[in-house]
Amino acid sequence: MDGLSEKIYLEISSPTEEDARSDQKRILDGLREAGYPASLTLSVMRRLYPLCRQAEWKLTLSLAWDGTGWQAVDVEPGDTRDRHYGLAVDLGSTTVVTRLIHCGTGACLGEVSRYNGQIPWGTDILTRIFACKDNPEVLEQVRQATVDTICANLAELEAQTGVAGSQCIQMTVAGNATMIHFLLGIDAFCVFSTPYAVHVDQPGFLPGEQLGFPIRGYVFCFPCRSNYLGGDIVSGMLAVGFYRREGICAFFDIGTNGELVVGNRDFLLCGAGAAGPALEGGSVKTGMRAVAGAVDRVFWQDGDLQVHVLGDPAAKEEAEPGNPAAKGICGSGIVDLLAVLFLHGWIDLKGRLHPEKSPRIQRRGDSWAVEYAPGLFFDQADIEEFVKTKAAAYTMVEYVLRESGISLEELEAFYVAGAFGKHVDKEAAVSIGLYPDLPRDRLRSAGNASLEGAERLLCNRSLLADLDAILERMIYIQFGAVEDFLHMMVAAQAFPHTDIERFPTVKARLEEIRKKEEAGEL
Repeated sequence: MDGLSEKIYLEISSPTEEDARSDQKRILDGLREAGYPASLTLSVMRRLYPLCRQAEWKLTLSLAWDGTGWQAVDVEPGDTRDRHYGLAVDLGSTTVVTRLIHCGTGACLGEVSRYNGQIPWGTDILTRIFACKDNPEVLEQVRQATVDTICANLAELEAQTGVAGSQCIQMTVAGNATMIHFLLGIDAFCVFSTPYAVHVDQPGFLPGEQLGFPIRGYVFCFPCRSNYLGGDIVSGMLAVGFYRREGICAFFDIGTNGELVVGNRDFLLCGAGAAGPALEGGSVKTGMRAVAGAVDRVFWQDGDLQVHVLGDPAAKEEAEPGNPAAKGICGSGIVDLLAVLFLHGWIDLKGRLHPEKSPRIQRRGDSWAVEYAPGLFFDQADIEEFVKTKAAAYTMVEYVLRESGISLEELEAFYVAGAFGKHVDKEAAVSIGLYPDLPRDRLRSAGNASLEGAERLLCNRSLLADLDAILERMIYIQFGAVEDFLHMMVAAQAFPHTDIERFPTVKARLEEIRKKEEAGEL
């Protein structure tokens, strides 16, 4: 391993009248001979006496890379190289995930997550930004809540593994520009307001103690490319790695915001825009996050809708319709539901419900709604909101490909990052036009690419140079400044698109289903 930290064991000769070098110099000379020129921090120098003599000059130095060189941030008696730990953090606006890594072997010892402690100041980022704007007291509260969330993860990891945060040398943090501003206690209104020049975009290595973490060394915050293209995406690029390859690929992180990168080792064309909370169930009346009680799967069986409820131990993959445990529907369930409704004609190309298709489609107030589980409805307004969301996501991809002169067929892979990309069904996503109609083996889940990139950097210091190369190669597009972007979005506000020829496999499936229905096979 050649990571952001090292543990070096030294056996040093003790001082004599003939060799009266200082304790500091003896250690620094030993480190230099081992190939690690370093400096000693004040905390280490304060511990040299009496530790060196008690340990009979058999010592292990913990070294932390500070961006320019090595700093010895801890000294221990004896050989403790087998206890070499670090932390990787995905600082999301909703969820904060932390991994404990053994930096000597690269093994993941544990992973925990929890909701971001910033949420009381707003479920969406914009509300939090306004809460902190020109209000240092609230900004400090949000900053502390951010630190407390990560520290709570460290405490949980310690309970699971016995490894305390104070035993870790380095931490890498990947998050969007707003999250990093909040972590550092910097007003983030610049992210939202013109001219969109953020205050800090490459914070680099910062002493963990100054930020409020118990780690011995530094916290590295991933750099961002622009106000809406943050360190989480740059970290994700490290994870998928196509910036090193000849073949052209796409990387799409879909959530409340959508961030897209298309390119290869020669260029990276990127952009970001609002996709919408509908993808996370945020703007759906019965929408909820993917927790116990959420409908996360909808499928067609025995001529009707069937649902699977997340976290219900009694629910099977093909659960009975109307599972009483259902409390709402999450993003992957919404995609499935709309795909089933569209493919079986319960909604048309424009997403309009057809009540003659099923008694499940009922009049509620002044609009129609489909009852997907007992007492739970997905109404016309919910469908329209999702259509806008999926149209924005598809149009980002369409525009970037058009501007780069790349056809879909040229994409070797289309990576979808995040929890949404991990859990959504590919066929359903293509059926409604959320994903492009590519061979399914090219549609790949990147998982939590932000966290994966943070872990890789923790264990591989050479990737710091890759970050510079990625940032230098990135060409950023402001979708809001594109003249025909809205026009393109309107064309995408249909299932799967107003131009069905763009989705040949969906067209073929529709024809197949219609034939089976006419034959009474469905």
